[in-house]
This record gives sequence, structure tokens and C-alpha cells, in this order.
Amino acid sequence: MQQQRWWRGATIYQIYPRSFLDVSGDGVGDLPGIEAKLDYVASLGVDAIWISPFFLSPMADFGYDIADYCAVDPLFGTLADFDRLLARAHSLGLKVMIDQVLSHSSSEHAWFKESRSSRDNPKADWYVWADAKPDGSPPNNWLSIFGGGAWQWEPRRGQYYLHNFLVQQPDLNFHNPAVQQATLDNVKFWLDRGVDGLRLDAINFCFHDRQLRDNPAKPPEKRTGRGFSPDNPYAFQYHHHNNTQPENHAFLERLRALMDQYPDVGALGEISAEDLLGTMTDYTRPGRLHMGYSFELLTEDGSPGFIRRTVEELQAHMTDGWPCWSVSNHDVPRVVSRWGQGSTHPHLASQYNALACSLRGSICLYQGEELGLPEADVPFEAIQDPYGIAFWPTFKGRDGCRTPMPWQPGNGAGFSAATPWLPVPDAHRALSVATQEADADSTLHRFRRFLAWRKRQPALTAGELRFLDAPEPLLVFERTHAKQRMLVAFNLSDQPQSVALPDLDSWHADTGHGLLSGHAEGQRLQLPARGVYYAVAPAA
Repeated sequence: MQQQRWWRGATIYQIYPRSFLDVSGDGVGDLPGIEAKLDYVASLGVDAIWISPFFLSPMADFGYDIADYCAVDPLFGTLADFDRLLARAHSLGLKVMIDQVLSHSSSEHAWFKESRSSRDNPKADWYVWADAKPDGSPPNNWLSIFGGGAWQWEPRRGQYYLHNFLVQQPDLNFHNPAVQQATLDNVKFWLDRGVDGLRLDAINFCFHDRQLRDNPAKPPEKRTGRGFSPDNPYAFQYHHHNNTQPENHAFLERLRALMDQYPDVGALGEISAEDLLGTMTDYTRPGRLHMGYSFELLTEDGSPGFIRRTVEELQAHMTDGWPCWSVSNHDVPRVVSRWGQGSTHPHLASQYNALACSLRGSICLYQGEELGLPEADVPFEAIQDPYGIAFWPTFKGRDGCRTPMPWQPGNGAGFSAATPWLPVPDAHRALSVATQEADADSTLHRFRRFLAWRKRQPALTAGELRFLDAPEPLLVFERTHAKQRMLVAFNLSDQPQSVALPDLDSWHADTGHGLLSGHAEGQRLQLPARGVYYAVAPAA
């Protein structure tokens, strides 16, 4: 299996189907829309696409609530549409990863409808059911990520069921071997169709504590976390018992054994746990997942010190596994708004993209990052996300990063002939693909030039990483490979910076990346605002 490594060091372009391109004319993106834009995606120089859920769903959580794991929702097209998309991507040299949401289903899934019908039906134990306490209250204190309790009363059975997410997303009971096998059968369906990889959503939520023990309280000073509203009670607990159970390790090994039957496929696990580094280490041990998807750079802190601590801690823990970094996705505000702190520097997005692509690991690049899109301000009356509706106004939900892709500068942004499911802000239309294609120095063209250059740098795609001491706002490190050594520096500020680096004159600057570059003056590195510096030396 050592040769099955297309994913190692790969750049993976995340596509959110609802918001990519609408071909059917209903205001929602679809699979034919993705296929229609694959030439564009391939032109970026990425290695693969990751498609967020397109399976049959009532769309309570926009596809992450699945009613049939082996069917395409008519909103997005047909299974034949997916097959054509897959074939077209492969013809362009693109690998295809798809989301798999294994820990829970939709409450509209046939499995759940049967399970809830009685306590003695064939699927009675396929979901997490529990009796009420003597006073009728839920069996324990577990909370839902989307706010409130994680238990919902079901009168047909006279029991509560567990939902770590929305009430419409009941948790499957992975302690039941039949559930594990049915899940693997669904995964096999897509592997048989030829997908190249799986992005495993919430993969550490597959198992729960059999004893249903209460989660302990978390002190107020520790109630922080990626994407949590400041008033979401979910942050009030240590989530030791409702997810991340040791039984999951054996299931991951079964999943990996299935995947190893197919040539050249990879599994990317989305992991969000109290002990994130330890869990990523456990989940990416040999014989388990190929990659761990790190949430750490999806936080509000984009300072050099935080980035260095995060990367160093992960490297120290995850010695056997392979990380996959992301600075934006469909669940958090876009990076230029989240980390930029109001900066309008024209090279801001290019620098963040380069930073993500210079770390040791693979990279997930969210659609629109190549354009430098800021977070959209979606008015309350247009919000679709139930998370945002519930926690408005302290938390506006996830719609601001999910607005449609701006292909053209006009009113419809070239996304749909109908009214889009979310509005396209004026600021995004001004950054449209068509507009940036016409500007040789646009963020889009800089993105293409950088990725083309990165592919030729073995130190960046496969080398080790070691940080060098430098004062903030500078981030400096070395990437080392048998064929190449590279010095990398970023000025994460809107002011010019200078730093002394030992043996700087032994490095040879490489400006082929096409970004705003610094330069060496003796042993001193001069970096313009939002500047980068790449220099090479012979391998030791």
C-alpha cells in the first residue's frame, strides 16, 4: 500500500455543491454544474476535488442529514450525473473525494423510521435509544452542537434518541455490528463506482459511552472552540462520553481494510475532540485513516505564534500519521475576514493560500479562496442555516461562507438564472472569476502560478518542517527533503518587516512563485507588507 499516496502533499479543492453552479435553474447548485466547471478547477492546478454531500436528504442540515447513502438527491441531479462528473474529472487528471457522513443519518432514513416504530423490530437497536429518568427527563446531560439537549423524545417507542447534531440527525448505534456492516456496505458502493477518496465527516462521533455517563462541566475560562456561539451551552462541557470512544479504533481498522482492497484511495478524517492532537494521532496510526483533518487553523487566531505552536504540537504527536490543513471551509468565516482583522491588502488572500500550501501535509482549499472572497454579511431575513437562526445575533451561522460562487460580475453572478438560494454580495461580484481572469495580477492568477510552482518543489510537497525563531509578525521555517532544502518566510502584517537570519547568504531566492517577495541584504531579510520569501539550498 506504500505506493497508494496520491493524497500525500496534495492540494484538494473543496466544492460545496449548493453554491458552485446551478445548471437546472432552480437557484441551487448541482452535479452538472460541477462538471461544467471542471476545466476551470483543473486550470487552478489542484490535485483533487472534495465534494460535500449530494445524497438524498430532506436538507435540514443541507445534505449532512442523509436519507439514502447510495442515492443522489434530485436537487443535485442523478447517479448518472455523478458518474459523468467522475469520468470527466479523471480525464482531466483530477482525483475525486466525496463526503461520507457515517455517525448519524436523517430522521427520514428508512432505517430510523423502522427503528422508531417499536422496541422489538429488526432495526430497534440501530440507533441510540434510552429510557427516561424516573422524572421523565433525558437519560443524561449530553448536549447538541446546535444548542440544547442531545436527546429527543419519541412517543412511538416511549424512549429518547440521541442526536449530537440537529434533532433531525439521529445518531446510529455503532456498538451494533450490523450497523457497522451496513455502513461499510454503503462506503463500498461509492468505492466500486471509482471514487478516489473519502472525507469522513464527524468520524469521532460514531460511538457513544455505553454507560451513558454524564459529561463533566468545563470551567468558564475554557469554554472556547471553533465555530461555537459565545452563548452555546455545548461549550460548557467536556465531551468525554458522547463521542471519541476507544471502540472506534477497531471500526476505523475495518474501514481501512475495506479501502485497502481498492488501488490508490485515501481517507481523510474530520476530527473534533477534546484531546484533538491525541485523537488525530490515534486515528492516523498505521492501519487506520490515511490523513487527519485539522481544525486548529480554522480558529480566530492567525498569529505567527499560534500557527507555530499548532504545527509543532501536531508534529510532535502525530509522528506516524499525515496531516491535512485548511484555513477555510463551509463551516467557518472565510480566512481573509477571520484572520485579516480588517486588512484590505491586495495580497492578503494570496499570502494565506501560500501559507497553507507551505505547511507539511496535504491541503484542503475551499471554493472561492482562489478569488480571495471575504465573509459575506447575510441579512437575517435571508439566513438559511438553522444554527445561525437559533443563535442570532451573537452568532450568524455558516451562511456567510456558503454564498454562491461568483462567476460573473452581473446580478446573478453567473451562478444561476433563478434567484440564488443565498444572496451574492456586491463585494463578491467585484471579485468574480471573469473579472479576475482579465487581470494578470489578480488573486486568481497568482493562485494558479503559485500552485504550478509548488508542484515543482519537493521540499514543499513532501519535506519535513522545522521552525526558526523570528519575532512576530514574522513566521519563518525550513522545509527539508532529500532533493531540496527550502527557507520559507511570511510577513503576516500590513507593514514592512526586517529580520536577521543566520547564514542567509547561503540561500538562493526563488521568486518563481509569483507572489510579493522579500529579498536578502547580507544576513538580513527584508519583507514587504504581506510579503513572502522562498529560498533554496542544496540538500544536505
